Amino acid sequence: MAEVGPFTSTTAFCARCGSILPLLNDFGLVKCYACKSIYEPENFNKLKFNYTINFNTVSVIANENILNLDNPEGPVVERKCPKCGCDRMSYATLQLRSADEGQTVFYTCVSCKYKETENS
Repeated sequence: MAEVGPFTSTTAFCARCGSILPLLNDFGLVKCYACKSIYEPENFNKLKFNYTINFNTVSVIANENILNLDNPEGPVVERKCPKCGCDRMSYATLQLRSADEGQTVFYTCVSCKYKETENS
């Protein structure tokens, strides 16, 4: 604990102004960015940092599952199915071509599950 000013703090914070100190370099002194107080590197000998990196879990989706629109839970639009004549089809979009071209729309009939694509 350092007591140089009005603050009582660990060596990670400035004892004079309370702001966080920059990281200790390989050599040289530590200078507070706010009040310009200077600390000797020996003040940081017993300082330890522990940190944990948490990665998000990645789920692998096969290409067949991306294009499989059997569940009618997706958005539904008024579009006539060319196979059964139903006027409602669900859709999903993917960017399959280059970025300066339009997306590909996959339509699925909510009645007979007929699938068709459209390049927009």
